[in-house]
Amino acid sequence: QVQLVESGGGLVQTGGSLRLSCAASGRTSSIYAMGWFRQAPGKERELVAAVTITWSGGTTYYTDSVKGRFTISRDKAKNTVYLQMDILKPEDTAIYFCAASQRQLVSTAYDYWGQGTQVTVSS
Repeated sequence: QVQLVESGGGLVQTGGSLRLSCAASGRTSSIYAMGWFRQAPGKERELVAAVTITWSGGTTYYTDSVKGRFTISRDKAKNTVYLQMDILKPEDTAIYFCAASQRQLVSTAYDYWGQGTQVTVSS
């Protein structure tokens, strides 16, 4: 089992920045990729950004709407993934979930999930 604990959500004005953190514990050696999903009221959950967890380097994925504004990074030694969110927009408002996958980078079927953290961007 893998446990994920998120932190860093909150309220910010349009154009502002937030940094989310996700610390993994447990069987972290089984993790292939970690990602951030988000779900806004009335909308489906979507994969926002993801990164592979390898010692040699990380392959990243970003959904189109956040490219150039969000940056995902990982500290493998600390089993932690970060999501730096800049130039935030009201449409970024959602609950953000950290997730870990044992098999795929880009997928909705991640294996482990955090509890979620609220991000609210005011206009």
